[in-house]
Amino acid sequence: MILNKGNLAWPSTLKPAPAYPELDEDLSCDVLIIGGGMGGALLAHKLSGTNLQVVLLEKGRIAEGSSSANTGLLQSFNDKSLTSIIHTFGEQAGITFYQMCRDAMSKLKEAASGLKLEPEFISRSSLYYASSEEDVPYLKEEYETLHRHGFAASYWNQADIASRFPFSKPAALYTTGDAEVNPFRFVHALVQYAVDHGIRVYENSPVIHLEYGEDGVVCYTRNRRIFARKVVHAGGYETQEEKPDRNALLQTTYAIVTSPVPDFTGWHERCLIWETARPYLYMRTTPDNRIVAGGLDEHPVDPEEREGRIRHKSEMLLNEIKALFPRYAGIQADYAWASLFGLTHDGLPMIGPHSRYPHSYFIEAYGGNGTVYCMIAAELLSDVLCGKTRPELDIFSLERTSKPSPNAQVPGS
Repeated sequence: MILNKGNLAWPSTLKPAPAYPELDEDLSCDVLIIGGGMGGALLAHKLSGTNLQVVLLEKGRIAEGSSSANTGLLQSFNDKSLTSIIHTFGEQAGITFYQMCRDAMSKLKEAASGLKLEPEFISRSSLYYASSEEDVPYLKEEYETLHRHGFAASYWNQADIASRFPFSKPAALYTTGDAEVNPFRFVHALVQYAVDHGIRVYENSPVIHLEYGEDGVVCYTRNRRIFARKVVHAGGYETQEEKPDRNALLQTTYAIVTSPVPDFTGWHERCLIWETARPYLYMRTTPDNRIVAGGLDEHPVDPEEREGRIRHKSEMLLNEIKALFPRYAGIQADYAWASLFGLTHDGLPMIGPHSRYPHSYFIEAYGGNGTVYCMIAAELLSDVLCGKTRPELDIFSLERTSKPSPNAQVPGS
């Protein structure tokens, strides 16, 4: 599976990137994490505070899969509104999910603050604007739903937006507590932390075969093997090659990073920006005064066709930036890429066990809030691997067909 095509921005910000050895001996461990992207890195970081023996295997290089194409917008609110999630899954599950996303943002900030390698994690607010007048009732309803259930958001009318930006939109929600991050540096920093705390990491060690036994799983690489009591599959979108999920949907998405701009006058608080249209446009800034913009999702494009699509979509993204911020009329795209992007039909990620795979758990953090979902997965699975029951996993069941179990409730509720 070819995940990315084009000129990726983030790997250029960490040269040389930390490197790890290839597996060259047989091992035993309590937990084997397969995948060195955001999901595997956050779980390894979380498990480094336990007494478990943990091994992380990456088939290529750490963070060089989807994490290297991640645009680094971290938000507690979701592609699927709280109103919509409540309609689909029920009030309790919807509230629990949104609370978990909010808590995950705090956990991400906490994790970033304790890393030796600077992840460029910067707290930001978010502007979520109505793409058209027709979307205003939807935005008002979501605002009311959020406030009714204790989630903070400000409702801005057209004048509120125009007083803070060089553009005007019919309405918007403005929220705090979000962030931007350099995902490539963040993953490497998390893995570095895990290694410093005793977790063994191996690169260029693809898994060839897994044997599921009564007491655990035997993992075979090219010429070595690992016996693990538990296995966590954190292979991201490539999981769909091994275990296709009916709830999963793969698309091609596009992103650019512009040339530097002189300043961000007129961009209120350098907030994250996204919209109600689907697929939606989104954008953020970087510490070196560039603009990251992405979106324009479409059905999967063959890798050989992506080159031409990248050029076309890059121009479209540049034009979207210039339409909102005319003062940036002279910017160019210094980096542009296309990536495979996964989401689910029902709007929630898939996290947890699967009946066909004993002693195993999966992190399928599909959706626009993938990093936040990976943090949720790390919190839930680290507890389960340490012997604690987390009924919230029912919400994210890989085998769900309708509403989650009524046991999936807010802890203490």
